[in-house]
Amino acid sequence: MKWHLLLTTGVLALSLAAGNALAQGEKAKKQAEIKKVTSTTLEKFYKAKPELKGEVAKAPGYAVFTTFGLSFLIGGAGGSGLAHDNKTKKDTYMNMAQASAGLQVGAAETETLIIFKSPKALQTFIDKGWEAGGAAAAQAGAAGKSVGPGGGEQAIADASLYTLTKNGLTAGVAATGTKFWKDKELN
Repeated sequence: MKWHLLLTTGVLALSLAAGNALAQGEKAKKQAEIKKVTSTTLEKFYKAKPELKGEVAKAPGYAVFTTFGLSFLIGGAGGSGLAHDNKTKKDTYMNMAQASAGLQVGAAETETLIIFKSPKALQTFIDKGWEAGGAAAAQAGAAGKSVGPGGGEQAIADASLYTLTKNGLTAGVAATGTKFWKDKELN
């Protein structure tokens, strides 16, 4: 009876350890994928606006997100990315969601770069997330190039936000709300 209990306990422990190793492998794979997308996205921003490379290098930190969204009067988008602290070189993996309502129609894949102007703004973004709202404008994009007023810079307290529309077309005016938060699984 003791051997049976001991064997069952041993098998259960090995199963849990193997499952944890697989989960850690998936986590590392997802983290590597986000880092690769972040690097590629930064290069696109630098090509579109070369002075951004210097701004990112001098900033306390930055965040990069890729989002996918659809809209028809009511819209939604979601994505993932990371916030990078230039001083500590630490990456924090994050998620993003956006909702909108108004006179709008479209579907797009968008890339976002946020450059923080102070360490406090970066840390608040990482610790508490961030909520932003505003109005949208017409924007179209293909093959990493975008046109339209939505493709430029927006001033935000202690940060600058830039967007590129990778693929898709959106048009209209809408009230939007955006939320950023830490990815509990990847951190």
